[in-house]
Parts: sequence; structure tokens; C-alpha cells
Amino acid sequence: MNSELDYYEKFEEVHGILMYKDFAKYWNNVEAFQARPDDVVIATYPKSGTTWVCEIVYMIYKEGDVEKCKEDVIFNRIPFLECRNENVMNGVKQLEEMNSPRIVKTHLPPELLPASFWEKNCKMIYLCRNAKDVAVSFYYFFLMVAGHPNPGSFPEFVEKFMQGQVPYGSWYKHVKSWWEKGKSPRVLFLFYEDLKEDIRKEMKNNPSTNYTTLPDEIMNQKVSPFMRKGIIGDWKNHFTVALNEKFDKNYEQQMKESTLKFRTEI
Repeated sequence: MNSELDYYEKFEEVHGILMYKDFAKYWNNVEAFQARPDDVVIATYPKSGTTWVCEIVYMIYKEGDVEKCKEDVIFNRIPFLECRNENVMNGVKQLEEMNSPRIVKTHLPPELLPASFWEKNCKMIYLCRNAKDVAVSFYYFFLMVAGHPNPGSFPEFVEKFMQGQVPYGSWYKHVKSWWEKGKSPRVLFLFYEDLKEDIRKEMKNNPSTNYTTLPDEIMNQKVSPFMRKGIIGDWKNHFTVALNEKFDKNYEQQMKESTLKFRTEI
């Protein structure tokens, strides 16, 4: 890694959680965002299958009409709430100008989600993915997407990940916080690994939509046009034995008081 300073100059803390500096600059707008009762929130930690589940939910709203889903790019159809990049992207503005019903994408932990979503009792979907595969995907995201600092070597990045020194903070705290929220009937808590194994079984429980309208090519992740690599267990190609042991020890410590269990392979 070039230096700690180079890494952190791209980020800024928001209520103790590391966030992209451009997002943090306009945080007052995010906090003041006004939800509507018929909003549906799709929340994930980064690199957890967000685009895939967004496309699935959007297609349900369009009653399985593939052509309607191709009318615009996903970030215009399902705006990214907290995303802000000067005049290029403005999730809050996009959402404010949209007609209802709106689907809202976010990576925020529940404590940073605008209060109006809770006050309006909005329906929410939370999708989570096992930590090791998230760490691998996040590492490559840093390498591929402009504006990110040099993540260093993979072991160096994993250290940052374990410490919560990545955008959106600790994966452990994020998933545990949403797990607790998932006890509410208004929050559907989903596992990425379960979706890949049997998406129809998992998604039919969504209280806000009818999943029977989805065409097979969307429901089958093997041929879905919205699915990237998304391999479960890809972490085995990146974690050395020593790094894996270190990660497991840290994971056990971080998750010891939680009933939340993940599969790292299927």
C-alpha cells in the first residue's frame, strides 16, 4: 500500500463509519431524505449481490416484462440513495423526482438509514453474503473502479476489511445490525448463498411482491443477464492457509454472540 494517508484521503467518517468522501460531503441531504410509505428499500453491504436482487425486484414490479427493464440503466431505475458525485450522480435528487412506488438501493447500516424509512414503516429487503467472498469481491472492486485508493496486496486489504477500515465500515457490525432488524415482519432478510442455490424458494417469501411473474431466465442465476461472476467459495482461490486461519479466528471473535450463520460454500 502506498501509504495509510493515501488510502484514507478518499474517505471520511460519518457517525464513526468510513464513507466515500463525496458521499459524506452531502450527508445532511441523506439524513433529511423523506421516505414514502410505499417505498421498498433494498439494502446490502457492498459486493453482496446488490445489482442482481435489484433487477429481480424491479422485474417483479414490471410483471416480468423484460423490455421494460431494458429501458434504462439500473441506477436510474433504482437510484442509489447515498451516492453523490458532484453533478454526475445524486441519488437523493433522483429519488425525490421519482413517482411512487420507488425502489431504493442503499448500502447503509440500519443506524445510518434516514429515520423517515422507519417512521413510514417501509418494507425492506436485506441481502447478505459470506464475509470471505465479500472481501475478495471488494478487493477487485477497489482495483477496477476509478476513484478508489490502491488497496495494496490482498492480505493487506483483508486486514483493513477485518478492522472495518473500508467504505461502510465493519461487515460484521453491518450484517449483525440488519439481522436484528430482520426480526421485524417488514424486513425480509436473505442470504446470497441461499438465493444462488434455490432462488424461487427464497424469494417467494418477499412480503411486498409476487415472484411468480418472473421469467425463468431471470430466476435462474446460471443464465441471468444481471449476474456477474458471483461464485460462492471463490475465496479459496485467494486466501492462503495462514490468512484463512487468521480470518477465521477474527470472525469467531466478531460473531461469537450472534445467532447469524453463513455458508462459505454450497
